[in-house]
Amino acid sequence: MKKYWRSLEERKKGIDCSTEKKATQKGNLEMALDIFEEKTVNTKSNRRDFLKLCGYSLALGTVVASCESKVQKAIPYLIKPEEIIPGKANYYASSYMNGSEYCSILIKTREGRPIKIEGNDLSGITNGGTSARVQASVLGLYDTSRYQHPVKNGKKIDWTTLDHEVIQRLNACDSEDGRIVLLTHSIYSPSTQKAIEVFLKRYPSAEWISYDSISASALLEANQQCFGKAMIPDYRFDEAHLIVSFGADFMGNWLSPIEYIKQYVKNRNLNDGKGTMSKHIQFESNMSLTGSNADYRVPIKPSDEGLILANLYNEIVKGKGEQGSTLPHPTRDVKELAWELLKQKGQSLVVSGSNDPNIQILVNTINQELENYGKTIRFEHDLKLKQARGKDMQRLVEDMNRGQVKAVLCYGVNPAYDYPESTKFIQGIKNTPFTLSFASAPDETSQLVEFVAPDHHFLESWNDAEPKTGIYSLVQPGIAPLFKTRQAQSSLLNWTGEKRDYLQFIRNYWKENLFKLQDHHTDFDSFWDNTLQQGVFEPQTDLQAVYKFDSTVVAKAMDALRETHDGEGLELFFYESIAMGNGKMANNPWLQELPDPLSKICWDNYVAISPQQAREMQLETGSMLKLEGTYHLPVFVQPGQAYNTIAIALGYGRKVCGKVGKEVGTNVYSLMPMVKGYQQFFRRNVYVEKMEEEYPLAITQTHHSMENRPIVREATLTEYKRNPAAGNEHHHKGMEPASIYEKPKFPNHRWGMVVDLNSCIGCGACSTACQVENNVPVVGKNEVIRAHEMHWIRIDRYFSGDEMNPDVSFQPVMCQHCDNAPCENVCPVAATNHSSEGLNQMMYNRCIGTRYCGNNCPYKVRRFNWYDYTMADSIPENTMDVAEMTLDLKRMVLNPDVTVRAKGVIEKCSMCLQRIQEGKMNAKLEGREVRDGEIKTACQQACPAKAITFGDLNDRESRLSQLARGKRNYHLLEEIHTLPSVSYLTQIRNKKEKQI
Repeated sequence: MKKYWRSLEERKKGIDCSTEKKATQKGNLEMALDIFEEKTVNTKSNRRDFLKLCGYSLALGTVVASCESKVQKAIPYLIKPEEIIPGKANYYASSYMNGSEYCSILIKTREGRPIKIEGNDLSGITNGGTSARVQASVLGLYDTSRYQHPVKNGKKIDWTTLDHEVIQRLNACDSEDGRIVLLTHSIYSPSTQKAIEVFLKRYPSAEWISYDSISASALLEANQQCFGKAMIPDYRFDEAHLIVSFGADFMGNWLSPIEYIKQYVKNRNLNDGKGTMSKHIQFESNMSLTGSNADYRVPIKPSDEGLILANLYNEIVKGKGEQGSTLPHPTRDVKELAWELLKQKGQSLVVSGSNDPNIQILVNTINQELENYGKTIRFEHDLKLKQARGKDMQRLVEDMNRGQVKAVLCYGVNPAYDYPESTKFIQGIKNTPFTLSFASAPDETSQLVEFVAPDHHFLESWNDAEPKTGIYSLVQPGIAPLFKTRQAQSSLLNWTGEKRDYLQFIRNYWKENLFKLQDHHTDFDSFWDNTLQQGVFEPQTDLQAVYKFDSTVVAKAMDALRETHDGEGLELFFYESIAMGNGKMANNPWLQELPDPLSKICWDNYVAISPQQAREMQLETGSMLKLEGTYHLPVFVQPGQAYNTIAIALGYGRKVCGKVGKEVGTNVYSLMPMVKGYQQFFRRNVYVEKMEEEYPLAITQTHHSMENRPIVREATLTEYKRNPAAGNEHHHKGMEPASIYEKPKFPNHRWGMVVDLNSCIGCGACSTACQVENNVPVVGKNEVIRAHEMHWIRIDRYFSGDEMNPDVSFQPVMCQHCDNAPCENVCPVAATNHSSEGLNQMMYNRCIGTRYCGNNCPYKVRRFNWYDYTMADSIPENTMDVAEMTLDLKRMVLNPDVTVRAKGVIEKCSMCLQRIQEGKMNAKLEGREVRDGEIKTACQQACPAKAITFGDLNDRESRLSQLARGKRNYHLLEEIHTLPSVSYLTQIRNKKEKQI
């Protein structure tokens, strides 16, 4: 049997010997004493204890009803809005826009308050998928650390005063020909671009500069040189039979990951008799989400990427009978890869995440030689999400420090935190006479400026988007503004003398420019209403985008790569984490507590180092390193990390932030080198020094063990073609285990779920969606270390094979809803029971907290509320005081259909029972049966890979039943005969016995 392991210690000793596991093996009495004595793990600071610091996130509970509760006044609707039915959700199509991140969404509201984000199935880009950050974004709306009014020099002012002073200052700058700079993130909203044009026209001395904290400048520059236009093409992973990626984490954070996940999984889905799947080869330094899903993964040093690509280009050229260039000896033999690519001409795709224009030019040339343009790479709908040019930002910082800039207005950017040369930017801001920020919440940049004109949260805003050329979507608010904020576009228009409402401004733009692109609606109002309802507008226009490739640019790029190659010394690679991204959402506790897909660490960033390097440097997980004599970070020994490299996640170490994210982790943006205006994602010759102290990391993976049972089942594509039950033969032996229990009967429905391990990529969107939907509390770092995390669905990550380059398997595990549930037999008060529809149910008001059920659960999916995480047991003293009003605001994100659990009870996955009941009720009102696929669980709906299928097992024609009868289907721990209602499909890898 193939051996799977979760940590290097487990692999080495064959058992789970982690310190976290040992900490949980205390007796019940000792654990109880620990709780009541409030002993905590010794950390650097107890600030991360969520119960003490998180005044914002999940202090979310309803007041407990008791005889001592005071009277709560309820104000009924006198004139009820027509669209609101109490107790029933309303959905509004909109768009998630967070810097260079985009997703078409539906806003779920209850009684006028947004409580959940869903994906929009009508979008041709995201196709109903979401990410963890999209799911968690709703919590930012209720962040009480947001700016609640305009500010001047740290003091509250009103909008009239701000407008008067800003207009006066702008006019003074313009009259003196003083340079005014509007510094924004990449703007892909056509109406916002139009508003900026109006602003620039009003103030001729103004200049618009875009800045992205994680830049794609090199890709833009490479396409400018190769095709004559600075653009990001439309990559089609669903059309590629062979995908080769060099450090591009396209399923994690590169460009448009939700879109790319959809495409990638579509070409690897083996259901419905499909017998082919794309092959994916990943060259990378750190173990990324994309690399962990690759069929072949090749660890390399970042500095070797250019030379490997140059040699790959040479081999492709030679394979076509042409003369190659003279290059240094390659670090990798890529002849076989070159031949495979040539065999897949027009059906292959090569991408790179590098920000070196010479590398991107070489990648373009390889794709040109492979005839991929017009097939797997297209230009008709080029991507508009990252359009900022790094050289522009570098020039601005230099000009600010020379005193050549008189005014800077910052919109959606925070360079004082995330610009690699932030000290220069900070000094430049101090040299600038007039500074303003549109930040919606305090950040490092807004603390430096004179004025703050706070922007709305996107759920309070009107806007539009053109994420790809010719593909549009609208943004509409789900709630009226909670504070005295104003949309940034409205402020810009107001300062130009335009008194038009921004919504009307958007409507006018669409009427003049987009209405004519369709012929279905004869009047604009019906077109607008229809688009607003659908959320997207994707006209069927015949776009012609033909660009001629300039083959002369490759020689210069090859020469540059030959000169810059230097693979000596320890190299540091920078990457964005799946949860934190660039750090803008650092104050979101749902994201802080989301475990990294590979390391399973939350509430910190760390130095990932290879096992071999760790042994040589005598480092272990939790050791402390000093980098460049200044930066102190803990070590995580990461299987798969390239030797002689280390990796650190960006997005941590915020200094000006809400209580949740402040000073969590370390900011390493300033370690990123700038080369000719391009930020580089790796640093050469890094000096590191081992420190004596140790640091506890909150690691969730080692809290659970399947004791070497075959919980992950897999096979190769060749084996699968030979036998569809490959890797799953044990399940199909046909034996019916004996049982002392009567076989359960389900007269109406029998709800179940199937998880396709071939589609699950381990991104964590399902975990966050479940947390939002079911009011699952955040517990904080200390409690995670003590194995007290509360996620109802966890994604177990298993390694297999060589520790330096292992295979990775992901397996989502939630309550299995067993028909022979071991938890039900041991509860002394019958708090957990089995429904007539196959669900394992919890009666929270009956549970007395014995935890017998949790001890008896073989899947370890039950969670115990050690503390009053949600303040469900708390009763405010004064209903009229400000403190309670603030608390009420935080409670607005709660789902009223789900009970808020109190201290001392067990909770776990309910298969979104509230959604099941809603679906059944809707069907009953319409006098019909529940349709297959009509009811979707939160995890299923959020998954960008559509790895989860939910339905009725009693319906033999349902999609779920078809998958459950397939030969790839199996249950966890079948040998103990718990008869779960959740099953899995085996993982299939497209690989040979010998890796490339």
